[in-house]
Amino acid sequence: MAAASASRKVLYAALAGNLAIALTKFGAAAWTGSSAMLSEGVHSVVDTSNQLLLLYGIKRASLPRDEDHPLGHGRELYFWSFIVALLIFSLGAGISFYQGFMHIREPAVISDPFINYIVLGVSFVFEGATLWIALTEFNKTRGTLGLIEAAEVSKDPPSYLVLFEDSAALIGIIIAFAGTLGAELLAMPVLDGAASIGIGVVLAATSIFLARESKGLLIGEGARARTQRSIREIAAQCGGVEQVNDLVTVHLAPDQVVAALSLEFRDPLTTPEIEKAVATIEQHIREKHPEVTSVFIKPQSSVTRGERASAKLSA
Repeated sequence: MAAASASRKVLYAALAGNLAIALTKFGAAAWTGSSAMLSEGVHSVVDTSNQLLLLYGIKRASLPRDEDHPLGHGRELYFWSFIVALLIFSLGAGISFYQGFMHIREPAVISDPFINYIVLGVSFVFEGATLWIALTEFNKTRGTLGLIEAAEVSKDPPSYLVLFEDSAALIGIIIAFAGTLGAELLAMPVLDGAASIGIGVVLAATSIFLARESKGLLIGEGARARTQRSIREIAAQCGGVEQVNDLVTVHLAPDQVVAALSLEFRDPLTTPEIEKAVATIEQHIREKHPEVTSVFIKPQSSVTRGERASAKLSA
């Protein structure tokens, strides 16, 4: 729940900032006729929609288990994160490319570039503030890893989606500023359209990276290596366990992990003793790793292991 709470904080901050920025950018685009500013406005609208979808995903992921979803609805968050990545590409990048090509074919002089500079400056401040909030929250969990590496191992898409969205937004603002300035100083309106295409390239690259990460989580990624090592150690240290044969973990959501263990128990143990050991292992795993919501343990004897090894050799 801590991860969800931190993600909501970042999303609400980004939602408020992007909504205000989008309205301002569209007003400036209508006043000046700037293609790059219009692309930036569309970008902010897409970002605003994305934050709403991620908040919806967090809400859906927290729904309790039911008969049709015995492991819960955790993967709803990963589904909506993937949809967000697709929207950045299809709407954000797509419309930016379209606007850019249209304004390169039919260049239009920006009527009042000073308005663009003011709006872009204000937008940069708001986006920078949102980025700072997102980066501060992300730094609490990434440790010594770099931003890209931390995003690749993270199981919490909203935490890095907002981070990369805002980073792309800041880069887009710089491109829009450069395009407007170049179009004005060099009397080349075509540079405004080129800036719009540049914004599209940034959004396309961002969306491809985010889609790749969300797809991996949606398909099913295991818990981090240190978590898996810890679960193995907890099981191995339990009295009556001869060895841990196998462990499979899957993240259903940032704070929802399913763990399946195959354990070899000592031969002298009776059924009640094995049942007690299983209950102890489950309790210790949940105490140390609250994110592990379901634990499945398959007891195996040394005889079973020996038969399995013989079967492999004969095959």
